[in-house]
Amino acid sequence: MHNAGEVHENIQAATPSHSMNPEDLQRLVTVAMPYGKYKDRLIADLPGPYLAWFARKGFPPGELGRLLALMHEIDHNGLSPLLAPLRQR
Repeated sequence: MHNAGEVHENIQAATPSHSMNPEDLQRLVTVAMPYGKYKDRLIADLPGPYLAWFARKGFPPGELGRLLALMHEIDHNGLSPLLAPLRQR
């Protein structure tokens, strides 16, 4: 079984420009979108076009914006499957 640190290393290697920590990866599969069309959906489960819309319009401030930006980077680079081991915790 993979842990957040191993998943972090895999994603960090593929997206070296983005600063993140393993706890952020775990939060992607546990924090739900608090508002909007996808309210109550896990951030890791948000559709790519929705994440891309935020990337174009601007991410919200704070932790939510940081997590959405991280998920956009992961999704854009085709790395979403690397989050699967974190869902099994």
